[in-house]
Amino acid sequence: MAIGIKSSNNWKLPFFTIWTGQIFSLVGTAIGRFALIWWLTDLTGSATVLAGSSLLSIAPRVFLGPLAGVVIDRSNRKKIMILADAFTGLVSLWLAYLFWSGSMAVWHVYVVIFARSLGSIFHGPAMTASTSLMVPEGQLSRVAGMNQTLEGILSFLGPALGAIALELIPLHSVMLIDVGTALLAILSLFLIAVPNPARKPSENGEKTSMWIELKQGFQYILSWKGMAIFLGMAMSINFMLTPTFSLMPLLVKQEFLGGAPELAMLESASGIGLLVGGLLLSVWGGFRKKALTLLSGTAMLGVAILALGVAPASAFWFAIASSVFIGVILPFVNGTIGAMLQATIAPELQGRVFTVTNSLSSAMSLLSLAVAGPIADTVGLRTMIIASGVVCLLEGLFGFLVPALMGMEEQAQQMKKSYAEMVPVKG
Repeated sequence: MAIGIKSSNNWKLPFFTIWTGQIFSLVGTAIGRFALIWWLTDLTGSATVLAGSSLLSIAPRVFLGPLAGVVIDRSNRKKIMILADAFTGLVSLWLAYLFWSGSMAVWHVYVVIFARSLGSIFHGPAMTASTSLMVPEGQLSRVAGMNQTLEGILSFLGPALGAIALELIPLHSVMLIDVGTALLAILSLFLIAVPNPARKPSENGEKTSMWIELKQGFQYILSWKGMAIFLGMAMSINFMLTPTFSLMPLLVKQEFLGGAPELAMLESASGIGLLVGGLLLSVWGGFRKKALTLLSGTAMLGVAILALGVAPASAFWFAIASSVFIGVILPFVNGTIGAMLQATIAPELQGRVFTVTNSLSSAMSLLSLAVAGPIADTVGLRTMIIASGVVCLLEGLFGFLVPALMGMEEQAQQMKKSYAEMVPVKG
């Protein structure tokens, strides 16, 4: 029998039952992702190939994400998450078979990465949108901090466990770990009743079309001036930063002459930073004015990226320290903006708004990856990383001079009050 939210005075039991199931799934996915990317790096040694794999992971978010958001807002979110977990589990099972049979090829990796991303564009926003209905508004920032802490733990454990798994068991067995953890996530969802929001009727009382509801998501974001500007900043920052993270295996192999253990150390260092930053956000919550947290975090992230870019080849420890610094800062940007969106956007709109923002911010990453590989092969990774840090630092500092960005919270509260009276979009 499913545990219902209304049948319990304690929201923590149903929410953390699902949350715990997702932890297992994410651990398995992190292990499998590390093993897969290192296999690809070791086999090809090409920045273009790695950039192409990252490009395929982002493409579904850009082109299909907004449509997925409409489906999430129109459908049973629990079923969406179960189907998404089942789909990605089957993909991992197929991957395990390919490695076991010795028929694995580079193009198979591209298919798998695309398929996994396709599942994530439904699962992630459905879980995020459900959180605002399962968790009291006053606890959303704390939960956001916990999610960032979890991301840090996964960033630390995933590469470390992935590197250990590669040493101890064959690749097909590594992929079966992901299958097993996906089943645990599905089991946790079966045990819990996930709430769905009431839908806002159209002007004539009839169910609106998917196209009209998609336009509502874009309309909501564009009417929030501060968020629209910050989203524009995020798009340009993503254009610069995406190659830095997607080509990290080559940075380790070419600049620091390392292998899988060194890559695991660098990624785990970022995970430790995320863990620390997430805990700090959970306890402190950031500045009272959230815009200060967002903009100062963006500027400090630029400093951290710059430090990574200038790390001497003979001082791998400096790169590790820079990676820890990056991890500490990220929760104060990602966690703060996520909690703000959850607390201020109407529940029946959240699937669309989350996927639209993800789609727009990922669009520039997609464009960046389309050219990142050849550029990195030509001018070098360090030049790209340093340029990324400079852009991030300057945009964070520039934001303090923009009144709309500094007044994001006030705009958000006004949006929350006015949505109930908002006239539905006409087709």
